[in-house]
Amino acid sequence: MSVKSTITLRDLSFEWPDGTVALEHVNGILSAGRTGLVGRNGAGKSTLLRLIAGELHPTSGRVDADGDIGYLPQTLTLSTSTTVAELLGIDRALTALRAIEAGDVDERHFDAVGDDWDIESRADEALSEIGFSAADLGRRVEEVSGGEAMLIAITALRLRRTAITLLDEPTNNLDRPSRARLARIVDAWPGTLVVVSHDLELLEHMDDTAELHAGRLEVFGGPYSAWRAYRDQEQDAATQAARTAQLALNAEKRQRVEAETKLARRERTARKTQQDGGIPKILAGARVGRAQGSAGSMRSTLDDRVRAAQAAVDAADSRVRNDAHIRLTLPDPDVPRSRRIAEISDWNRTMVIQGPERVALVGPNGAGKSTLLGQLLTGAESMGQRPQGTLLTDRVGFLPQRLDGLDETSSALENVSVVAPGVTPGAIRNQLARLLLRGDTVDRPVSTLSGGERFRVALARLLLAEPPAQLLILDEPTNNLDIASVEHLAEALDGYRGALLIVSHDQSFLGRIGIDTVIELDAAGRIRQGGARDN
Repeated sequence: MSVKSTITLRDLSFEWPDGTVALEHVNGILSAGRTGLVGRNGAGKSTLLRLIAGELHPTSGRVDADGDIGYLPQTLTLSTSTTVAELLGIDRALTALRAIEAGDVDERHFDAVGDDWDIESRADEALSEIGFSAADLGRRVEEVSGGEAMLIAITALRLRRTAITLLDEPTNNLDRPSRARLARIVDAWPGTLVVVSHDLELLEHMDDTAELHAGRLEVFGGPYSAWRAYRDQEQDAATQAARTAQLALNAEKRQRVEAETKLARRERTARKTQQDGGIPKILAGARVGRAQGSAGSMRSTLDDRVRAAQAAVDAADSRVRNDAHIRLTLPDPDVPRSRRIAEISDWNRTMVIQGPERVALVGPNGAGKSTLLGQLLTGAESMGQRPQGTLLTDRVGFLPQRLDGLDETSSALENVSVVAPGVTPGAIRNQLARLLLRGDTVDRPVSTLSGGERFRVALARLLLAEPPAQLLILDEPTNNLDIASVEHLAEALDGYRGALLIVSHDQSFLGRIGIDTVIELDAAGRIRQGGARDN
């Protein structure tokens, strides 16, 4: 396997069958080492990975990759009967090894093994890094959590030893210890690795940061924080340059107006002199002609200067990004500090969510956090010795991991109007605009919107509902969101004055929204007051 493998994109374009343009004339080089690929929802990051992996074929242009490619999609679709060995892709080789060890010398067994005579020991070594061993090879996927299955799938790609590996949002549903394991795996990755992620901590383990923005791929040498500092500095300079260019344009326009006033005054004076007859008509006419010629030349020069100044403004403005921010005016949910909103109990203790408290529910993969939320929302009795949740208000909003509560055939406006029937369409449009949903986007069917736009429609339904929810429950809300959308979510929640109950492994997000209390759920079903660092 080559450790110098690079990926070259040459005038790469891709259109979906319905004519929607996903990527257009993208050029760039992703070098050997670890690259974090970032960009807004809808920029085409996942589509680009699929094109590199060969799952999609370019409409035009091409991808040149030096070596074979392994690819982990954003969503794993696995049968519950799949074994760990099958997930690792080594089940045939292991079966053949067992047959050979038992004395079966059939040639097909040797073909199945190939050069992988040490596959079991390599699998054991790789599995040990994620908390498993060769003894787990026969376990079925239904016996492990979604986060553990993701780590096993990533380990499978390591065992394949491809020259290039592509990972799409690999930290989704991973708890904090699993994220730490993944970071160690990434640090030791042997080939070229490209990772699409919104996980700021994982992005710090990258050698390069590549951004897909406005149809261009730009690669920066350094991790996300260094790239972000560079981009912010560049944007500050671009904004200042745009201001300076605009001031210069304003000055040129003023000079043009002042010059036009002077020229008009001169022309009037010359014509009056000609009419008064103070000098011979031939001489007066010549003066008028010279004045008109001089005026035309001056106008042309000044117009050229205005056009040049306008071009400078346009060039400077093109470098300034329109990274708008959410500024919502939310209804008051009326949650006094003494109001008990919900209770979460195990067989030893009860923890109360009270007033406008912000609570994070954390715990390892498989502990049952989403199950507890489901029980809390439905009011069903918990099974066995599992924590019990009780709602003490009927004004509850829920944002599930999958945005499956939207009417795909209705518009954003119609989806929000359903939960806010007493609010005028104009008022809803104003609020959607503050959620960065503007123009015809508001009237298009939700099915045609990008992931980030769909997310903001779901968020609008949650935050703009009438009467306003006294408790918002969010289950892994940052999964599949780009970094900008995570920032938008934090900004929107900043204006909410009710209680929050959030399941999230995203430490930086929890830090941004001002968590007051952490409830930790362990694998045995016990709850305790914990720290956000424990999730």
